[in-house]
Amino acid sequence: MEYKTQTLQELADKSSLAATKNALVGIDGFVDVIVHPVDQRSGPGDQFQAIATITDFAKRIGSAAGKSANIEMAPIVEKLGGNGPIMANAQFAHGLNVHYLGALGKPAIHQVFSDFAKKTKAISIADPGVTHAAEFNDGKIMFGTMASLDEITYERLCELPGEDKLIEVFDQSDLIAMVNWTMIPFLTDVFNSFLKKVLPSCSKNRERTFFFDLADPEKRSEADLLEVLDVFSKFEAFGKVILGLNLREAEQVDALLGFAPLNNTPENLQSMAARIREKLQLNTVVIHPVADAACATPEGTAYAAGPYCEKPKITTGAGDHFNSGFVTARLIGLTPEAALTVAVATSGFYVRTAVSPTLSDLSDFIATW
Repeated sequence: MEYKTQTLQELADKSSLAATKNALVGIDGFVDVIVHPVDQRSGPGDQFQAIATITDFAKRIGSAAGKSANIEMAPIVEKLGGNGPIMANAQFAHGLNVHYLGALGKPAIHQVFSDFAKKTKAISIADPGVTHAAEFNDGKIMFGTMASLDEITYERLCELPGEDKLIEVFDQSDLIAMVNWTMIPFLTDVFNSFLKKVLPSCSKNRERTFFFDLADPEKRSEADLLEVLDVFSKFEAFGKVILGLNLREAEQVDALLGFAPLNNTPENLQSMAARIREKLQLNTVVIHPVADAACATPEGTAYAAGPYCEKPKITTGAGDHFNSGFVTARLIGLTPEAALTVAVATSGFYVRTAVSPTLSDLSDFIATW
């Protein structure tokens, strides 16, 4: 396929640039406990049949109305989580120089982040949240405890690491990715402080890319969401802004901006990305459903079908890997269509292996999918 050949050529030409790029990623942190809700158990340990779909899970819960139910959550793995750490881990695998700022444990780093914190020169500002991620064949439901994320404020950042250090790290970064706005109550205020107190003190000689991810904003008010979308636009004064949205988020933002709903087709996906981009006056909007992706940039719109996996090994973090692939690809100068192909490949590789791929891994994967 021509788009695969083009992507492989662009990767061959530009992969080496990843090592020259510095990324600052933040700002959440979660301990993820991946669980499978048990349907029928036949013995100890992994001798059980999991509830297959979210629909089946809903029926099980619904049948308990007016009664009660006991649903076992069988733990599969405990690992680092949060949109920020997963994206940062993926970008480190891509070969970027990654600096992490977020909630990894206070005063001590939580054990699941120990290796991650060393390789990303992490600065921890709060305790992580905890997420029990129930995985199904058709998606996942995440049950989170996140009161500790209330401590993420600009005042805390000025205590740890300090405003001068914050300015220094921002100044050295080609990419500043701040994700999981929904779960961090004071993050809009933090963004406004970055705009007023940090970025004006940074050098104007470096081209910067900003990446933002909302992380399922349905539970936040429309006023809150409109406010932060306006704030994202203000970062364009200091660089290029990429807004990443899954399909559900894109439809919510699209409706909030006053547009009529569109059916999910490749053409409509591109149209939605384009009109959100134009309305918000952003450099780039990228939208990623499960099986494909589209983006709108100053160069126009682009689309890529993904390597859909019917039986993934893991799904939690797939979107963060997509984001990592797209942002890394754009950072090293890939065209929009090639960047989308790298993004869907990064996610596709990860859900099959539970491993964050290198750019070399992605070249092999794209060539053979």
